[in-house]
Amino acid sequence: MTPIVVGIIGILILFVLLFLGMNVGLALLLIGFVGQAYIAGFAPTFGGLRMIPYSTFASYSLSVIPLFILMGNLAFHSGLSRDLYLAARNWLGRLRGGLAMASVAACAAFAACSGSSVATAATLGKIALPEMKRYNYDDGLATGTLAAGGTMGILIPPSVILIIYGILTEQSIGKLFLAGVIPGILEAVFYIITIYILTTLYPSWGPPGPKTTVREKFISLRDTWGFIALFLLVIGGIYMGVFSPTEAGGIGAFGTFIFCLLRRRLRWDTFKESLIDSGQTAAMIFLIMLGANFFGHFLAVTGLPAALTASLATLAVSRYVILLLVFIFYLILGCVMDSMAMILITVPIFFPLALELGFNPIWFGIFITRVTEIGMVTPPVGMNLYVIKGVAKDVPMSTLFRGVFPFVIADILHVALITALPILATFLPSMMR
Repeated sequence: MTPIVVGIIGILILFVLLFLGMNVGLALLLIGFVGQAYIAGFAPTFGGLRMIPYSTFASYSLSVIPLFILMGNLAFHSGLSRDLYLAARNWLGRLRGGLAMASVAACAAFAACSGSSVATAATLGKIALPEMKRYNYDDGLATGTLAAGGTMGILIPPSVILIIYGILTEQSIGKLFLAGVIPGILEAVFYIITIYILTTLYPSWGPPGPKTTVREKFISLRDTWGFIALFLLVIGGIYMGVFSPTEAGGIGAFGTFIFCLLRRRLRWDTFKESLIDSGQTAAMIFLIMLGANFFGHFLAVTGLPAALTASLATLAVSRYVILLLVFIFYLILGCVMDSMAMILITVPIFFPLALELGFNPIWFGIFITRVTEIGMVTPPVGMNLYVIKGVAKDVPMSTLFRGVFPFVIADILHVALITALPILATFLPSMMR
């Protein structure tokens, strides 16, 4: 067999292993090792087995991942998510569909210190869903809002997915963070507009919530000052060139720790749980990164990415037609695979193609991340749908699928917008010092 055929077979076997439920990192590691050994021989492959794990785990840039994960865990255990939701509810709740809009706003805000879609959906789901049920919101609208809103956790910085993309492609993580700000805000706006349209067409789906006075509105902001200051410090520091993204992760984690102490919400047991959760999550990601490293070496040996790039780049069609094919591929893949697996498996294949077609690598990172977000809410393996199902046990999955569908339409329109206007993603990084 030619190396390219071996590469194709390796990818197919990888999908089979993932469908069978094998750990993503171990599946990538196994296929990468066996495939490379078949092509290059066991001696150089075992040599890589001695060097690659150390070079992967000793990477300074990779240390940013556990730091931002710890930041999100500390924010969760400090009750910051509830403060953000209550503030958004006081400002938007009295509108038709206002509690759903407040949920989107709170998801966007919590995403800025979480970096995880699943964590955002699970945390806000436990807080916002009972409130919407109390005001007789349509189950589909309530659950669909929270499932879609949670996906913003991997786009709005700090995002673990953007960090991994930056490491895989050797792009600036700071620029990727800044590139996600405007698209992330616009995503929240698209969701709020979707809720407005739905509740205008079907008023019974989102009755107005409680009215609050101006004084109550401003008092509710008092409990969010720490979050706002922390976000501005971390992202502003990166933008101004005061510190690197890795240093920003340390500052963000330490700042959140101090914030928890000042709020008197950090007990020893919650601090210990935050450290354990962060360590377990980081270890899982590091194992996947190691597997992805081996798998990337395997693909490079097969020459498959280069062959795919050469064949698609020579097609007599617009580069946006090829981008549309990539988009459709991700939509299909998102139905059966989680976002991190999609990024780690496909970026080594599609990134060279994006460069060959002349797409900005920072913009392409936002595009890929945004498309994988849609995979978080598309059946049958939309991770966020099952997270919300775990919170709303009495809501049928069919209702969840129906509720999230309008938000998937909004997602597609949002992707079309950032594709038509790439400056939305490249403007802030271009101003970075």
